[in-house]
Amino acid sequence: MSSKGKAGRYRGSVKDFSDFDANQDAEVLYNAMKGFGSDKEAILNLIISRSNKQRIEICQAYKSLYGKDLIADLKYELTGKFERLIVGLMRPLEYFDAKEIKDALKGIGTDEKCLIEILASRTNQQIHALVEAYKDAYESNLEEDVIADTSGHFKKMLIVLLQGTREEDDVVSEELVEQDAKDLFESGEAKWGTDEAEFIYILGNRSKQHLRLVFDEYLKIAGKPIEQSIRGELSGDIEKLMLAVVKCIRSTPAYFAERLFKAMKGLGTRDNTLIRIMVSRSEIDMLDIREIFRTKYEKSLHHMIESDTSGEYKKALLKLCGGDDDAAGEFFPEAAQVAYQMWELSAVAKVELKGTVHPAAGFNADADAKVLRKAMKGLGTDENAIIEVVTQRSNTQRQEIIQAYKSHFGRDLIADLKSEISGALAKLILGLMMTPAQYDAKQLKKAMQGAGTDESVLIEILATRNNQEIQAINAAYNEAYHKSLEDALSSDTSGHFKRILISLALGNRDEGGEDFKKAHEDAKVVAETLKLSDVSSDDSTSLETRFLSILCTQSYPQLRRVFQEFIKATNHDIAHAINKRMSGDVRDAFLAIVRSVKNKHAFFADKLYKSMKGAGTDDRTLVRIMVSRSEIDLLNIRREFWEIYDKSLYHMIEKDTSGDYCKALLAICGGED
Repeated sequence: MSSKGKAGRYRGSVKDFSDFDANQDAEVLYNAMKGFGSDKEAILNLIISRSNKQRIEICQAYKSLYGKDLIADLKYELTGKFERLIVGLMRPLEYFDAKEIKDALKGIGTDEKCLIEILASRTNQQIHALVEAYKDAYESNLEEDVIADTSGHFKKMLIVLLQGTREEDDVVSEELVEQDAKDLFESGEAKWGTDEAEFIYILGNRSKQHLRLVFDEYLKIAGKPIEQSIRGELSGDIEKLMLAVVKCIRSTPAYFAERLFKAMKGLGTRDNTLIRIMVSRSEIDMLDIREIFRTKYEKSLHHMIESDTSGEYKKALLKLCGGDDDAAGEFFPEAAQVAYQMWELSAVAKVELKGTVHPAAGFNADADAKVLRKAMKGLGTDENAIIEVVTQRSNTQRQEIIQAYKSHFGRDLIADLKSEISGALAKLILGLMMTPAQYDAKQLKKAMQGAGTDESVLIEILATRNNQEIQAINAAYNEAYHKSLEDALSSDTSGHFKRILISLALGNRDEGGEDFKKAHEDAKVVAETLKLSDVSSDDSTSLETRFLSILCTQSYPQLRRVFQEFIKATNHDIAHAINKRMSGDVRDAFLAIVRSVKNKHAFFADKLYKSMKGAGTDDRTLVRIMVSRSEIDLLNIRREFWEIYDKSLYHMIEKDTSGDYCKALLAICGGED
């Protein structure tokens, strides 16, 4: 079960124990379990510090010495998740996988996620061993059992994977790469309906090296990653399976890092998934999984296990994990490659921006003005009518309604709405009635009003708006508050943070393409500023100025290349380096820029999630993002939210808010994913 990385280094977290003595270990375990109670600490310390091969020898020695089955004794003495983990470690990997699949298939319903995880991630040799182990353990044919328990294209793809016949030749034909990419495109994006058989054949049989090149070629043809096309063309279990296969082709450790994160995030822990991955990868690629986990989620796997589990179960998982990476700085080879690829995908992907609020068909400003007047006239207020009109019209249409309302009734619609509705609903509805520039200007003004400054709002708005949006905000701010935004920022902030904000507020970010030579030079400046390479003859003040200029004025495509070159030059991730070497508002501002460059939709999804998780709701953040992104990219944000958190934005809003405020937010959200 051992595995070596590209440089020939062992990548597991559990190794053979030196001075191993199976008889002596069997005796220690026997003594730990005899009498009343059991010494769980002794059991976990011994079992987790031995390799799988050594544990099997201990089982045999235990049988020889005491005439008893060690696994049966462990099951009797231990309970719950801890027992499942320890017993899982005692089985050879193929028998462990066979048991997981048997459990996934038996009883009412099928655990499709378990089937997907195992069959999408195992090598040909591991699949062959699994099939034999299943037959030996359960006297049953695994393929027949899968056929009996699944259906449709999902079943067909599982059967293809069960053959364990993926090509393993690293010699790749450029012609075949181009043909496969073209066939995938023509089987999905380029036709009405989807030819799943083509996807199944290519993704189920071609070698990993070949498919990575196919995915690159597909991106050029389709203008989007293969994952995006799969989400659009397939659905249900076959969609999940195909996505898992693609993720494992790109990077198996990255796939497992994501699975582990989703197993522990939010309320509750998916212990079966956590145990299965920690057991099955401990002697294969746990070190790579750990490093990718830390890079992608900005916390160590060790830390997340520590905060999400307890007791002996936690101690055992942490020993399997093998170390805490929060103090580390450099990538392992696999993680560096994955991080580079993530920036590459970000650099070449053409994302079609999609909002959730669109101009209403058959729009009539006069009729809408009358509906709103009627909703607010007399005793009581018809909030449903207000929500229906305001959330289902584009911002341009709402401005026309404001004019029509004034013309018909000689009244100010905004003033009437303020007097009739209140609380979070009022903030949401009134925000929608302002132009985007007016709304952002007001949010910036409120962030700087009174005692203290809400730096997070200043960062969020100025780090994520394009030049045209920034220039419109400047004009709106000047008109509303008779003061320039630059002067306001100068008065309310200081030091490097002020310089960053003012640079962003000028709206002078370059809008050109990529210059690879310049990206290489700029990456050196970034590395020197973050003290990750030898400092040139420039003084530190000059370096900081150039660093600020690079992040605040260069185009997004250019910055993506700079961050790629940074990985090549330093073996570090730019976000992690900023996080470790900077502090306070300056760090937060630069991180927001980096995250916005990398994936702006994921940046907003993260802010939305944090606004609703835990006790209480950060309504200001929730309203601000829902209002400001509703006609730009809220649908993209919704999709990222689902991808990252395994739950829909709609569902989280529904659970976390109530009444008319909830109705209005859900109307803007635009649908359940």
